[in-house]
Order: sequence, then C-alpha cells, then structure tokens
Amino acid sequence: MDTLTTSEERKSLKTPSAPLDERYFLEGPRSRMQELFFTFRVLKEFIRGFRVLHFVGPCVAVFGSARVKSDSQYYDEAMEMGRGIASLGFTVMTGGGPGVMEAASKGARQAGGRTVGCNIILPKEQQPNKWLNVEYACRYFFVRKVLMFKYSYGFVIMPGGIGTVDEFFEALTLIQTGKIINFPIVLMNKGYWAPVTELLHNMLAENMIDAADLKYILVTDSTKEAIAHLREYAISQYRRKRKMVFRKFKWLGE
Repeated sequence: MDTLTTSEERKSLKTPSAPLDERYFLEGPRSRMQELFFTFRVLKEFIRGFRVLHFVGPCVAVFGSARVKSDSQYYDEAMEMGRGIASLGFTVMTGGGPGVMEAASKGARQAGGRTVGCNIILPKEQQPNKWLNVEYACRYFFVRKVLMFKYSYGFVIMPGGIGTVDEFFEALTLIQTGKIINFPIVLMNKGYWAPVTELLHNMLAENMIDAADLKYILVTDSTKEAIAHLREYAISQYRRKRKMVFRKFKWLGE
C-alpha cells in the first residue's frame, strides 16, 4: 500500500482539534437537546452573516494559501488580481486571513476597491488582515463556505493547500449540479495546478464529467487574461440575475 507518511512520522504528527460541540456533532447522533442547541447556534451564525454581508455589493472570491509570504511571486500575483477585480467594480471576497488573502485585499484597497473577509475561528487563531473593509468571523467551516459562495459572482483560485482545493471543487460541484449560475473560475499558475488539470482531463476522458462542466474554467499565468475572463463572464452573469434595491433599516442597526 502506498502511503504519504511512514508509521513513525504519523506518531509524531499532531492533528488540530475542532471545538468540542462541532466535533461531537460530526461524530454521530447526540441527544436531541444537544443537536437542537447546535442547530440554533448555526442558524444564529447564518443570520449574523447575512446581515453583515447584505450590503457589500457583488463580489469575486479569491481563494489561496494563508502560508504565502509577502516576498513571493504568488503574493504579487494575488495583489495584481485584487487590483484587477476592483477595476471591474467587484468587491474582493477572501477568507480574511494572511498570505494570498491579505495580498488580494491589499491590491483591491490600493486600487480604491472594497474588500470583505469571511474569517474562520480556529484552535490556532487566524487573525484578519488589516486591508478589510468588512470582516465576519465564522465558527463553522460550512457556514463560511455558504456565505462566500452566496455573495460571489466569480472565483479565482490561487496556489494553495487542501482548503483551496476543497473550495475549487465546491465551486465546480455547485456549477455542475445547477445550484449556482455558471460563474467563471480562474486557476492561476498553470504549473502549480498541472496535476489538478490533468485529473480533470482524465475525468473527461473516462466520461466521469461532461465538457460543459469545465466550460467556464480558465487556467492561466496571466493576470490580464484572468481579468478579461472575469469581465466577460462574471459581469454578464451579474446582469442576468434579478437586480433588487435593498433599503437599510435603522431599527436593525444597518
């Protein structure tokens, strides 16, 4: 059997633990009262998120690693991407943390755009970066993911780790199943994402997916090409959606 780590390495590696209530919920049935209270906490987090993000405007989400340093090529590319998204009139939506998320937010702010961060509360706290206009901290990953997809009209996938890959395939799944409109997806850095694009081509060759499922994906090394792709598809999809005029209510603290 082929494994990524040896048995000795596995003994020395520590897995971070989630909050107790979240861990217990994902470990099978609990008492009805516990599960009812958990549901209330999730509902409260959703409602607070809807209120905070209601007026942020149409967004383009930028996903990528929090481990990227400020002197790296990926950081510079994310900053340029943030500037480009802001130039299209979209708010830059990120996970709100450091690395790629900070770079995209910084680029957008420097270009006069708006930024919003959906942060996540972790055992090792992820601090929000200083370039956010609006910040909302989620306790639950699935709430955070729903909020980020709900308010975004396009998705930019910068180099990242497991979480970034998860967000990429979540976007693909939602588009494939018709849960969201066919919004554009940009994979930045062909070399980094080559194993993933090869996997997608293999899926296509084996008839596991349809060519239409990949229609709106652009894999590129060019930020200009990426922005052009967003201009062509994200703006048109935003215009296709029903536009509603939202009023702020002072009695809700808006």
